[in-house]
Amino acid sequence: MDKKQKWAPGLEGVLLMLLSHIAAGLEVPLDLPQPPTITLQSPKDYIFDPRDKIVIQCEAKGNPHPSFSWTRNGTNFDGETDSKVVMKPYSGTLEIDISGEKAEAYEGTYQCTASNEHGKALTNNIVIRQSRSPLWSKEKNEAIQVQKGSPLVLHCRPPAGLPPPVIFWMDHNFQRVPLDNRVTQALNGDLYFSNVLPEDTRSNYICYARFYHTQTIQQKDPISVTVLTNNPKGERRPGFMWPIGEMSTKMVLRGETLELECIAEGLPTPEVMWQKDGGRLPSGRTSFHEFKKTLTIIDVNEDDAGDYRCTATNKLGSVHHIIKVTVKAAPFWISAPRNLILAPNETGILTCRVNGNPKPKINWFVNGRSFKDFYEDNGPKVEEDTIILSNVQSGSSAVFQCNASNEFGYLLANAFVSVLAEPPRILTPANKVYLVIMNNPALLHCASFGSPIPAITWFKDGQTNIKNSDPYVIHENGTLEINMAQPMHSGKYTCTATNNLGFKENHVFLEVKEPTRILTQPKYRVVQRGMSALFECRVKHDTSLIINISWLKDNGELPDDQRFEVDDESLTIRDVTEEDAGTYTCITNTILDQDSASAMLTVVEATPTPTIVLEKPDPPTDLELTDQMERSVRLTWIPGDENNSPIQTFLIEYMDMLHQPGVWVNLTEVPGTSTTAQLQLSPYVYYMFRVRAQNDVGYSDPSVPSAQYRTNPSAPDENPTNVKGVGTEPGNLVISWKPLTGFQSNGPGLEYKVMWRQKDVEDDWTSMNVGNNSQLTVTQTPTYVPYEIKVQAFNDYGNGPEPAVVTGFSGEDLPLSPPDGVKVTVPNSTLAEVQWDPVSNPSIRGELKGYRVYYRRVRGQHDSQEEAEQQEQVLTFSGNRTEAMLPDLQPYSVYNVFVTVVNNKGEGPPSPNKTFETPEGVPGPPSFLNTMDHGLDTLTLKWGPPLSNNGHLTGYTLIYHPVNTTNELGPAKKKFFPANVTTITLDSLNASMLYKFYLNAETRKGPGPNITKEAYTAIDTAVPNRQVDIATQGWFIGLMCAIALLILVLLIVCFIKRNKGGKYPVKEKEDAHQDPEIQPMKEDDGTFGEYRSMESDTEDHKPLKGSRTPSNGTVRRDESDDSLVDYGEGGDGQFNEDGSFIGQYSGKKEKDTHEGNESSEAPSPVNAMNSFV
Repeated sequence: MDKKQKWAPGLEGVLLMLLSHIAAGLEVPLDLPQPPTITLQSPKDYIFDPRDKIVIQCEAKGNPHPSFSWTRNGTNFDGETDSKVVMKPYSGTLEIDISGEKAEAYEGTYQCTASNEHGKALTNNIVIRQSRSPLWSKEKNEAIQVQKGSPLVLHCRPPAGLPPPVIFWMDHNFQRVPLDNRVTQALNGDLYFSNVLPEDTRSNYICYARFYHTQTIQQKDPISVTVLTNNPKGERRPGFMWPIGEMSTKMVLRGETLELECIAEGLPTPEVMWQKDGGRLPSGRTSFHEFKKTLTIIDVNEDDAGDYRCTATNKLGSVHHIIKVTVKAAPFWISAPRNLILAPNETGILTCRVNGNPKPKINWFVNGRSFKDFYEDNGPKVEEDTIILSNVQSGSSAVFQCNASNEFGYLLANAFVSVLAEPPRILTPANKVYLVIMNNPALLHCASFGSPIPAITWFKDGQTNIKNSDPYVIHENGTLEINMAQPMHSGKYTCTATNNLGFKENHVFLEVKEPTRILTQPKYRVVQRGMSALFECRVKHDTSLIINISWLKDNGELPDDQRFEVDDESLTIRDVTEEDAGTYTCITNTILDQDSASAMLTVVEATPTPTIVLEKPDPPTDLELTDQMERSVRLTWIPGDENNSPIQTFLIEYMDMLHQPGVWVNLTEVPGTSTTAQLQLSPYVYYMFRVRAQNDVGYSDPSVPSAQYRTNPSAPDENPTNVKGVGTEPGNLVISWKPLTGFQSNGPGLEYKVMWRQKDVEDDWTSMNVGNNSQLTVTQTPTYVPYEIKVQAFNDYGNGPEPAVVTGFSGEDLPLSPPDGVKVTVPNSTLAEVQWDPVSNPSIRGELKGYRVYYRRVRGQHDSQEEAEQQEQVLTFSGNRTEAMLPDLQPYSVYNVFVTVVNNKGEGPPSPNKTFETPEGVPGPPSFLNTMDHGLDTLTLKWGPPLSNNGHLTGYTLIYHPVNTTNELGPAKKKFFPANVTTITLDSLNASMLYKFYLNAETRKGPGPNITKEAYTAIDTAVPNRQVDIATQGWFIGLMCAIALLILVLLIVCFIKRNKGGKYPVKEKEDAHQDPEIQPMKEDDGTFGEYRSMESDTEDHKPLKGSRTPSNGTVRRDESDDSLVDYGEGGDGQFNEDGSFIGQYSGKKEKDTHEGNESSEAPSPVNAMNSFV
């Protein structure tokens, strides 16, 4: 922030407006730009153990994330140049490894600064000091000799450690010196003897000092004490060993602990007492130690200043000492400065209110620099503890520091001023469900942020605008509180946050549940040992909540014993023993509430003698009326038999024989130990009394009624209640009241004097007496004017007390005038705000109940004609409203709206129609999406336009992707179509594949919701699992036919070629020239052995695809194994061993000699064909 940033001068008159801009505890979302805020820092006084690392904490948040720097003793501290110093990443926390180093080198005063482009925040000055446990200074302790009964002080004088050590006295065997009223250790560690005894003789009184941080103990050289008895001191009055003199002073700081001590000597040992002159010692904060020699007051405040008197007393006298205590105070907060969020051109204030004694001095800093240096002469206005920032501008964010100090300490606080222009956002999670038990308060939260600070408005069920009135309370933080939630309050609640930059809403839900109640409670049981005990516990609860019922015995768990059987509504204990006696509690709870009830089990011994039977008591007897007075009488009675259960209460009932004969009414209850009661009575009643006794079993039968007692009549003691004045028609006023009962009449001739006058117009009352009625109708009254009304009871003995005045109104008539100045603003495409001028009271002609807003959609903006059957909607707003929100409007539409005023009589005339238009919104989903013409790799999609365009339709977006057999989505493709396209054929799809399609329409405002569809491309039933078989493809079938035709042609050609060579008796020739080496090759059955080449083994035996072969994989012997080349012409001429030319066997190809010995000729398919020639 530029130090010469200009600030407009503040105006004194705006201070009242500034309160609305103080954001108490306001949290700025971290995604928004903001100056740094210190979130964690070390204490101001940091004492470290030299054996540990020094860790100085400094954490901060901000956006951008802050950078950190340190100063030590006021100068820059660069930890990067010291290998022992490490700063944590994304933090300002320093870790200093002092192992092997001189720890003193790192002592000093440190301060951390967190910085970003919006400002700088500072920590406190952190004083780093090394803990110390110095050795005791060398001193020579002289042996002490003291006479018995004398006082004695053993001085400790421990070394000054950091922090100060803990002092205790022991001997060389590490046994503590016993302390009592006679022997006391003072606050400074000295050991005081009020009077010494011979057993105090010891050669090794040792004072020890324990240093906490270093966990070391130092000891003083032993002190030798010898108590002499040759000249003992006698008894004497008390005297103070500490403090010295009659008066001393003590100063203590506010909030600290005050410790005062008075140590007295004397014989016998004195007792010490404390008091505060002119006041009392503060209760709850005062304690006594060291046998009342030390007075301690914690959390001292200014009221604790004064004179404290300690008195030491023994049988010979007393002595006093006064300690004058003054209370000073280091600075303390009254109101620390808080972060301030302002919109451009707004005005705000920062306050830094502190107190202290002496009064602290306040200094302001900005980003760590003094206020005057930062702003020079053009800064905000400063008034002591307040800074006024007027007309702030973007880019003027900064962190302000308030430093308040006096001689006893200082306070430092950071508060940033962030200048933001941010539309509202709601931080409470959406659609949160709040559960609450009926008749309990409900809190619905609406945490928000925005700059300017948003205004929060609540609606119920999307319509009713909730006002800050019973039963609703809207808190400053936006939370809606319902004082006593009822089932009618359940529903959907909407909170809206609005500022001049935007509008945001959030929905939450409230469910009001019925309370959990125990309807049948467990009852007291007396059970014989060995029998069963049953406790019932029947519960009613909200059926939507899960109920849990548990049992306790004497507030603990039930014994782990199978004899205890817990059912849904009862506990049964079988074979009861003495250990089972106790109190059993049924606890029923849900997640929201609970209820409990207890009963006692008494176990009695099973004996042959009859068991004690508890019964209700016998009725009281001998009722007697004494001390008879005008308005009271004393009733006495004799209790009946208790029947083994003590009487707890007596219930006294009465009957009014004059006004309600035969009806007994409860009058009062008295404890079961009483046998008399003073009864307060009413005039003009013929009383009869009876008494019933109650014990644990129940009420007794009523006693015999007492004698009749009549009280004298008198004037009424009270007037009718529930007096009202309400007009039922224009020009009348109906005055009604709740009449007195005969019991309340106090005498005969009861009537009512009804009085009325027009309020603030008439001085004299008009009256009329009414008997035996509870209302009076006054006619010819003006329309809806206030009347003052009184109703007084009177009878033959006088008038009742002066009645209270109530205000009523004469009859109402319909309002005369409509609201004027109707204006409509449209913040978004679904919401409109209607404003109007309030109707004057004379025109309302009745009690203002509110206003009704009627609105109707006329047509869409793209339509030229008005739509038919558009239902008119109405919203009713109670109270003197002048604005209303119209929710759930249809975008891109034309609406009519008018307003009427409502009183108890009805509605007034409507205001003139006001037409407004809603802006364009996103469209609805397409009306349908169908698939057709399913090809192997094509699909045709057809869809309909949205039912609600909500604007100019710009086109459609289609996203589709394949779905495999495991329902996983394949890669998606996206296409966009103009608005006039509603049919499209997709190609290059995979055959037999499932596709998922997403289609949405778009306007200039954006895309609307999707409509989805799944469809398959054409499916071949011969191909399972969506796999394509090549044998079903047309090109493959054609190829196979061509190959078959080619083979047939080759066979025919071979046949023709062979016939050209003539016919030779091959078989006969072979039979005539048999080769003996070939004979063994014949099979026993006379058939030829196999005659094939190696090629035929590897090639000719391969079956064609789709041909059948035996299961053993071999080719049948009667099928050809020869290749066609065995029967073709050409080739080199060869001779057999006998020199014959092989050509004579033109029908076959002769093998080599070594081959011929292994195989013979096999029948060929050509020979087979020759047999048909």
